[in-house]
Amino acid sequence: MKDVLVIGAGGVSSVAVHKMAKNPDLFGKITLASRRQFKCDAIAASVKQRFGADIDTAQVDADDVDAMVRLIEKVKPALVVNLALPYQDLPIMDACLKAGVHYLDTANYEPRDEAKFEYSWQWAYQERFKEAGLMALLGSGFDPGVTSVFAAYLKKHHLDTIDTLDILDCNGGDHGQHFATNFNPEINIREITAPARHYENGEWIETPALSTRQVYNFEEVGTKNMYLMYHEELESLAKHIPGIKRIRFWMTFGDQYLRYLDVLQNVGMTRIDPVMYNGVEIIPLQFLKAVLPEPSDLGQTTKGKTNIGDIATGTKDGKAKTVRIYNVCDHEAAFEETGNQAVSYTTGVPAMIGAALMLNGTWKGEGVFNMEQLDPDPFMDMLNQHGLPWQVRELAEPLRF
Repeated sequence: MKDVLVIGAGGVSSVAVHKMAKNPDLFGKITLASRRQFKCDAIAASVKQRFGADIDTAQVDADDVDAMVRLIEKVKPALVVNLALPYQDLPIMDACLKAGVHYLDTANYEPRDEAKFEYSWQWAYQERFKEAGLMALLGSGFDPGVTSVFAAYLKKHHLDTIDTLDILDCNGGDHGQHFATNFNPEINIREITAPARHYENGEWIETPALSTRQVYNFEEVGTKNMYLMYHEELESLAKHIPGIKRIRFWMTFGDQYLRYLDVLQNVGMTRIDPVMYNGVEIIPLQFLKAVLPEPSDLGQTTKGKTNIGDIATGTKDGKAKTVRIYNVCDHEAAFEETGNQAVSYTTGVPAMIGAALMLNGTWKGEGVFNMEQLDPDPFMDMLNQHGLPWQVRELAEPLRF
């Protein structure tokens, strides 16, 4: 067993730490650190109450590389699990390089002043991690993460070639709020309001945000409207799946959510450029985040299920084939186990699994890796063992849109 340092104290971090503490055969000492230590202490108290396990907590500003290095050198973990904000990926990677420790995250880097996320900044660390003999694993959440491993699993076991891949993310839960986001509001709204992009025939095709809608009947959830979006795993999958012709990402949204979002956009509350208010410079989206419900508080009232997975078309033994692979997660069951709703659960559990596979040496390497580059089988086995069981089935025909 090896020690781990977890950075960040939101819902995803809470789930990951709860699941780590629940599996002492996989993890040694767990240290949880954040800029606001009181949030770490609250998670530690919950872990103690639920599982009788003790975890250490600490205060750190993840933007401060030197402070991160001092904490790493004090804790001496075998792995740093970055569950903080995407803005902080690069300073945490820098700290891992300086301190000589492996790195894992769940979402790729995004600059604070631009709603743009791509892997170029982190892929640029490839040689530095390789030369240091260290491994950096990117995107060990659900999407990205599990959906990427799903694609690798289909390629290994069900399809000789993958021609098209559609990733479908459905949250069928109801939290009872007029308007709330199921993960960090600032990141969530930046992502949703950005132009949609998908990969087709070697090119990236851009369309206006939320302008392409389709309807899909999700298993155990029902029929939902889903919208074409850009998501970071499209970039890495287009790079790592040979010969793929098209990759798209779809996410469901309710009509009420979109009405509120439209109003907020129209009045300027989703802006990320600073404005002056009473002589003080503020960023409207950050102010909006402060007045919206805290995502980690939604678990108590959220009911329903999520359904996230892939649909891949390709060939097997020279014949056309379409395969669907997905997970269904229940919000109330997730809350009962960890005190968090299913959106946090479906990201926190894969973070724990990725960390476990790195710590025990099942997944190892030198450099920067995306999830689909690694053997999917041990990860898929652990999904079944740790609360995210999956199903795979052949479809009679591909998507007709």
